[in-house]
Amino acid sequence: MSVTDNTYKSEAAERIPAPAEPPALWNRNFRLFFVARAVAVFGEGMVPVAFAAGLLGAGHPGSTVGYALGGWTAAFALFVLFGGVLADRFTARRMMILADLLRLPGAAVLAVSFSLGSPPLWAVYTLSVAAGMGAALFQPGVASTIPRIAPDVQRANAVLRVAEALMTMAGPAAAGLLVALWNAGAAFAVNGVTFAVSALCLTLLRIAPLPSDSARRDSLGAELAGGWREFRSRSWLWGVISIWTVYGLTVAGPMVPLTASLVTEDHGSAAYGVLMAVNGAGSAAGGLLALRLRPDRPLASGAIALLGLSVNLALLGLGAPVALLGAGQFIGGAAFAFWLVMWSTAVQTHVPQEALNRMHAYDVAGSLLMMGVGRTLSGPVAAAVGTQQVLLTGAGIAVLVVAALLAVRPIRTLPRV
Repeated sequence: MSVTDNTYKSEAAERIPAPAEPPALWNRNFRLFFVARAVAVFGEGMVPVAFAAGLLGAGHPGSTVGYALGGWTAAFALFVLFGGVLADRFTARRMMILADLLRLPGAAVLAVSFSLGSPPLWAVYTLSVAAGMGAALFQPGVASTIPRIAPDVQRANAVLRVAEALMTMAGPAAAGLLVALWNAGAAFAVNGVTFAVSALCLTLLRIAPLPSDSARRDSLGAELAGGWREFRSRSWLWGVISIWTVYGLTVAGPMVPLTASLVTEDHGSAAYGVLMAVNGAGSAAGGLLALRLRPDRPLASGAIALLGLSVNLALLGLGAPVALLGAGQFIGGAAFAFWLVMWSTAVQTHVPQEALNRMHAYDVAGSLLMMGVGRTLSGPVAAAVGTQQVLLTGAGIAVLVVAALLAVRPIRTLPRV
């Protein structure tokens, strides 16, 4: 090879730009938001265990635990749309801080009450509903904050998904330990501390205001209607949520209670706990996978990944041994986490910032309501036709849902921003 050739190659290499380094994710704002979300999910995971231990330990029937948690879910579903409008009106950060501060006294009251004895049921239900309203004010702001603090939205969603998966496992475990060592009041006390930490982290965020933050606002009703128009104008958005309502009703909703009852009856509660831990590990793996893969068509890739949930349901419905059920739970957790990252990233990068809180609220409200209906109906339907039959039917519907997502052109072809 001649000197001329080497010189030519050297000059050519200089003309080829080096691949751009991805922007740094862990800036000050993202670190604060990461801590806020991690401690919040950790605290939320403690609540069902704390309610169960506190109410059952006080001699109340198991239905009271369902009423307490159901009150939280109902309040969340009813008020989350208004939470989206208020977040667009007063900024997401302010509403999230307010939501944390509103839920903190309720957690403190429950901590003291369960430590001293047994609070009256009306107080438990009222505070649970208030906590659900606080969560409804908080949740819409999560979606709109990420693109304003993270230079790489998909990486941010993936990292947060991994953290949430780990905290979802750690929260119930910590609550069980606190209840065993002290009482349910200790778990509620730690839950209250997580609200305080979250509020402090969010207060320390420094986010540049949008022009819409200081713009003149319409009435609450007009903004709610405006959000609906924004929602309807995006066929890929309402297409996914419309299909997802069927998925929530027939697959995602029944899956949790029926899995719990089937595995516990066949293999015991310890096996069910292990399988849920494996599912959480799968969710963390799905988040890590979303850190590596950057598909050009995020919703199409996420939909294909959802086929993993049908594998999980099929193994449950066929009565597979525990080892195979564990594999199914890992695959299902990874599949669902990967879809969530792709979906969140698509919404956060395609919807205008000034409407993002309301769009996220419509998404959460629609999904949660139908999942709630699916959970409610799963027991009677399983009693009529059999738990395994319902799960196998759900596996088939899950495949059809993936086919429907891929069949809708705006969903299938939505590009990465």
